[in-house]
Amino acid sequence: MEEVRGNFIHDIIDEDLKDNPELKIHTRFPPEPNGYLHIGSAKAIWINATTAKKYGGLFNLRYDDTNPTKEDNEYVESIYEDLKWLGCEPSGGIFYGSDYFDKCYEYAVQLIKDGKAYVCDLNADELREYRGTLTEPGKNSPYRDRSVDENLELFERMKNGEFPDGAKTLRAKIDMASSNMNMRDPAIYRIVHTDHHRQGNKWCIYPLYDYAHPIQDALEGITHSLCSIEFENHRPLYEWVINNIGFEIKPKQREFARLNVTHTVMSKRYLRNLVETGLVDGWDDPRMPTLCGLRRRGYTPASIFDFVSRAGVAKAYSVVDYELLEHCIREELNTTADRRIAILKPIKVVVTNYPEDKVEYFEVSNNPGNPDAGTRMLPFTRELYIDADDFAEVPPPKFFRMKPDGEVRLMGAYIVKCNEIVKDAEGNVVEIRCTADLETRNNMPIDGRKVKGTIHWLSSSFCKDSTVMLYDFLFDIENVGDIPEGKTFDDYLNRDSAKKVEGVKVEASLLDANAGERFQFVRCGYFVKDTKNPNTFNRIVGLKDSFPKQK
Repeated sequence: MEEVRGNFIHDIIDEDLKDNPELKIHTRFPPEPNGYLHIGSAKAIWINATTAKKYGGLFNLRYDDTNPTKEDNEYVESIYEDLKWLGCEPSGGIFYGSDYFDKCYEYAVQLIKDGKAYVCDLNADELREYRGTLTEPGKNSPYRDRSVDENLELFERMKNGEFPDGAKTLRAKIDMASSNMNMRDPAIYRIVHTDHHRQGNKWCIYPLYDYAHPIQDALEGITHSLCSIEFENHRPLYEWVINNIGFEIKPKQREFARLNVTHTVMSKRYLRNLVETGLVDGWDDPRMPTLCGLRRRGYTPASIFDFVSRAGVAKAYSVVDYELLEHCIREELNTTADRRIAILKPIKVVVTNYPEDKVEYFEVSNNPGNPDAGTRMLPFTRELYIDADDFAEVPPPKFFRMKPDGEVRLMGAYIVKCNEIVKDAEGNVVEIRCTADLETRNNMPIDGRKVKGTIHWLSSSFCKDSTVMLYDFLFDIENVGDIPEGKTFDDYLNRDSAKKVEGVKVEASLLDANAGERFQFVRCGYFVKDTKNPNTFNRIVGLKDSFPKQK
């Protein structure tokens, strides 16, 4: 990863280093293994990894596996694969929140002994009722004043599995009248009789995130716990846990705005629903905002981090245009992707004055902007294919491609003139007959006439058939945050967001390309060879460029 420009997080760290120059900066990325990472996750990874790198510190990957009902080892493995692909393997190591369960339990017992935690019998509905509202304080639980001995006994019995799910919770004793709802005696342990993907059936009580996370940070020596803005109101609880357990080295939680992108959602619950209902082709469907989906679509780590960097690091809510991401990959591939010819709507052209058994080769550039990319040879024969969009029987004004009695250059080869159109019984054009000016091999006519149009082509004898997938936005609505009341994501799902084009004519070499290899298809856009379906190319992005604004 390249060095990044400063931001408000770096300003905070710079101030901390003034007070403590010996401080070794240590950050972490703590994903819950209940789904695949998405582009919003890439922002958190980028911020934490680049911050650690800038200050010569360490960066941890820690799985937040404290909720056994939703977690799976499939997600554990996919998260690590995504970090490796991004080039962000954790310099500080890989950790699991569940490996700290013994310490979390030990600290909870200490809080009970200190009179700072109690076992509560209120059910979920009663807890909500007692909690109060944003304008009204909460009420103390009738179980708040249990003795230390009674709380220790009940908590031990909770651990031993003597009570059913939801029968009791362990709550921190803070302040039911606090203006911050998170400080109104939050639950820090709940009963869940479910096997854990790492711990098996050892535990039937599990710590909640707001309690477990600061403990994990402190035990790992994290100096700056950088997280998204929705945890800002949780920071007082984070600090309460750190201070009341008595950690000497106290990590600091600091928050940044989430990455919101137009025409997509970042809800793992909803993305999982799309997968499970078969509305998309798995978590790696190229329309999905998941990192594995973007990878299959053809995006690169560099383009994703470029996008995140340009979107910026701030605390204010914003929605970034998806077209900025498209611009980033387009800018990269313009210099790195080899050019190849693919004809999505093939129509046959017969060059009537060209010998039937003759084959000659024309040298074309692999990338006009990069001489080091070299050249390749395209075979030319009597029968060719051009794209139907490059022909108009009744051309509009200023149409410089193939038309009756008009001349056009075949890219890198001859100038040809359309003489005859052959149609089928339904009136569809099935063949175009032309003559070539054989004196114009890569040159203009010697008589000085000007030919403005150039179109791409392939020899019908040497090209191969392929399939192309054309993807559009997953959602019709630009900002999914603007969905009106009474509507859901489903109401705006673009069910025509994937179009399969078969019978595409391509250069034969493309069939030998590696899965994941990217190309610019001349005048069609940028494409990547699919990793799941053989002989299929996914459109990454079109050729049109733009510089979208942040909203």
